[in-house]
Amino acid sequence: MSYSVLLLVCVIAHHAIFTTSAPANVGVCYGTLGDNLPLTSDVLSLMERCGIYKFRLYNPNHNVMEALRQSDRLVSIGVPNEHLAILASNLDQARAWVAQFYTPYQKLNIDNIVVGNEVVPGENAQYLVGATRNLYTAFREANFPEVILTTALSAGSLVNTYPPSQATFSPETIGVMTDFVNLLMGFDTAYRMLYIHVYPYFAYAGDPANVRLDYALFQATEPVVHDGDLAYFNLFDAIYDSFMWAMEKINGQDIQLVVGESGWPSAGNGNFTTPQLAQTYMTNLYQHVVVDDKTPKNPYGLDGVMAFALFNENLKPAGVEQNFGLFYPNMQAVYPTPFCQCNC
Repeated sequence: MSYSVLLLVCVIAHHAIFTTSAPANVGVCYGTLGDNLPLTSDVLSLMERCGIYKFRLYNPNHNVMEALRQSDRLVSIGVPNEHLAILASNLDQARAWVAQFYTPYQKLNIDNIVVGNEVVPGENAQYLVGATRNLYTAFREANFPEVILTTALSAGSLVNTYPPSQATFSPETIGVMTDFVNLLMGFDTAYRMLYIHVYPYFAYAGDPANVRLDYALFQATEPVVHDGDLAYFNLFDAIYDSFMWAMEKINGQDIQLVVGESGWPSAGNGNFTTPQLAQTYMTNLYQHVVVDDKTPKNPYGLDGVMAFALFNENLKPAGVEQNFGLFYPNMQAVYPTPFCQCNC
């Protein structure tokens, strides 16, 4: 999957947990792979009506960045995967990237820079550490020491995730992830974070005979998986904790994990993908992150979630990839969820 977690839809009155604006630890992913998407100014107005304060961009889109000059929205900016090789090649390229894509917008409310999206595993994974290191140096040379640098991982980087405590990074990913964790651990504590992508949908759709729907939708009323003293009522927690266990095994337990994408497609795969299922998942995801705010392994509080995604995007591969949006391109809601606090 490619966050590019941030815009959601409408409030249903009977959900007592809803407020007039989204909590600070939730946001939405604003992808732009569509030829029929609304103007950026209209998108920001939609966010305003929805009470969405935070969103994620997958690239430093000039039109969006310019529009943000009139907004106080908190934004996470992505470095496209295809930029990593040249950024890793030498420091001057990283200096140029900072000068072009960050310095003109330094007064915006930029939360972090995501270096690559699901780049590990893959052909560009070899450039992740070098690109991040060069950007780190370039930002500090330019007197921007507050910039947080990270990357975003899919669950495809893990193996042996059942039970979660057995999870490790795959043979293809463990080397680069060990090096990346070592790099992050050299940063100040407040700057150590990692985006992870958590999609119970893909686990359920890929193996419906063995993955229960109620487990994927946060609806199980009894533990489905036992892992030592830990009991799992939902698949989201199991995936999240699998990342935690894998990170521990490469000495990354002190790195903050933020759910950079999570969603459920509303079409594209028959009865596995309906607006009703998507609404159920997203509503229960919000409840889990905002109210429950913990997993069996992490009782201290989740560090945020980005809902995937703002719009259906018709330039993505056909099928489910085009149908993760909370809104159609005409800005009508695909289904209501608590991530948006308006009647849109």
